[in-house]
Amino acid sequence: MKKLLSIFCVLMVLFTACKDSDPPLADNLVSFQTDKQGFTADQATAEIKLVLSRNTDVAVPVTVTLQGSGVTYGTQFTTEPAAANNSLTVTIPAGSNSASIKVNKAANLFLNGTESITLKIASAGQPVVVGTTPQTQLSFSSIVSTGTQLTLDGGTGGASAINSVFVDLSANKQTSIAREDWDLGFYSGTDFRVILNNTLAASAVATTKTDINAVSAADVNLSNLEVGFGKGTFGIIDDINGDLTKTVIPAISVTDADNKVYIINRKGGSGTTLPAADLIKIRVLRSSNSGYTVQYAKINETTFQTLSIAKDSQYNFRYMSFAKGAVEVEPTKANWDIEWTYSIYTAGTVPYAFSDLVFVNHHGGVQTAEVLTSAVAYDAYAESNIATTIFTSNRNAISSNWRVTSGGTVGVKTDRFYVIKDASGNVYKMKFISFGPDGGTRGYPVLTYALVKKA
Repeated sequence: MKKLLSIFCVLMVLFTACKDSDPPLADNLVSFQTDKQGFTADQATAEIKLVLSRNTDVAVPVTVTLQGSGVTYGTQFTTEPAAANNSLTVTIPAGSNSASIKVNKAANLFLNGTESITLKIASAGQPVVVGTTPQTQLSFSSIVSTGTQLTLDGGTGGASAINSVFVDLSANKQTSIAREDWDLGFYSGTDFRVILNNTLAASAVATTKTDINAVSAADVNLSNLEVGFGKGTFGIIDDINGDLTKTVIPAISVTDADNKVYIINRKGGSGTTLPAADLIKIRVLRSSNSGYTVQYAKINETTFQTLSIAKDSQYNFRYMSFAKGAVEVEPTKANWDIEWTYSIYTAGTVPYAFSDLVFVNHHGGVQTAEVLTSAVAYDAYAESNIATTIFTSNRNAISSNWRVTSGGTVGVKTDRFYVIKDASGNVYKMKFISFGPDGGTRGYPVLTYALVKKA
């Protein structure tokens, strides 16, 4: 008995010693996501984000002061949450690492372009400490960023993060959209094309029918819609390179009788499908105003809903959700450069659901190049290097090439970086710092970039 008691005491001492030697957690810092951003000409609301180093266990109030230059609160702009005496408080909820302040620009506002608001973190509730970017400036005109560091808000879900994130380098801006929030995209260019939601690994098959009410679960074999985990073919998903001539749903014909009913499994990737009753049937026609008319219903329903989608030349696509109707997804095509997301992709010869993919806004005119540090170091890359840089408009020029998760190595590839030429002609160099398993938080990759040449 004495021997057992002695062993127990030794174990308790060792356990206590280990606990005492554990390093304390670093301070949880709150900062503005960027130190500068701007309004685009067509933008009525700007979102300014406060971020923590890590998720908080308790709700954290953060007090922010406002100082306008050439604009006055309540006249030229307002905020959400509302401000009083040039101060507002926003709360970062427990379990989260961020909160946003919305700045609303007054309608029919005439400005000379020099107006701005400076926001400064005055205080933060315990146990949070004010971080390294305690101040940001919101310009009432577009900016051309000289570069910054961004932590992308992929949201919860880890390797299967719930958001797609669109990044506009010149504006220091990111836009996070839940992947679940949309089902179909409608091309705003000259052709009439409809895309599936590859970020949900959606799949589709054609029927021989044009009467949507005549289609039921009897018209599909569920196994024909399975994709991922070694199942499925590239013929039931949209082209992973973004080639609009290779969409599952062909170009929408001006002749209604040529437009068949399609059956869609809106969410796949794991080699299974949703229950048959939750499959969606759709038929898309051209509308009289050079847009689209969508007929849609659950597969066994005998009545359908109709939605009209107009083309808009400011956007690559306009979007719809089967649950919500028309929805906003990607920003205007001139206002994003890359998209970070989870999506159906490829593993050799089969479709495969992939994390941390980076796609280029190839429809919007963005180009990129991969540069190996053996040729030129990131810090050394300058305007003189642009002439010998070979740019491509390939949507997948970055894809997953920036990180590695196999062969015993997990982390960002440090032997390369990317040069991005936006649609305006601004040239940036960009590299990733972390993406989760390498010391960061999965779903919240960190990147840094710098302006090489202003357009």
